[in-house]
Amino acid sequence: MNILIVDDNEAAADLLHELLVLQDHTACCTYTGRQALDAAAAEHFDAALVDLTLPDVPGVEVARQLRASGGAEPPLLVAISGYSASEASDAAGLFDHHLQKPIDFDVLDRILARPVAG
Repeated sequence: MNILIVDDNEAAADLLHELLVLQDHTACCTYTGRQALDAAAAEHFDAALVDLTLPDVPGVEVARQLRASGGAEPPLLVAISGYSASEASDAAGLFDHHLQKPIDFDVLDRILARPVAG
C-alpha cells in the first residue's frame, strides 16, 4: 500500500514512516498541508494519515482536497489527532477512521489491512 503521512511533528512522522516501511508499505512523509497536496498531485496514494492540526492548511481541508482529487479511487483517509474522535467534530464524515495520538500501531495495522468500503 502506498501511504501519505501528513504531520508537522517531523519526528513522529518519520517514526511512522519507518514502521510502515518495515511492514512492506511504501510511504511518503510530508510536514505541511501544502507539501501533502503537492505530493498527492504528483502520485496516487492508497491511504493518507493526516494530522488535523497543521500549521498552514488545516488537516480537514487537506482531507477534503485529497478526497476530491482521488478520482474513482480516493485514498483511505485516517485522521490523526491529539483530540478524541468526538472532539474532532470537523472531521466527522470526512475521514474513514480517526486515531488519537499516541497512535496504537496495532490498530493502524488492522485499518490498513482492511479494504476500503466503497
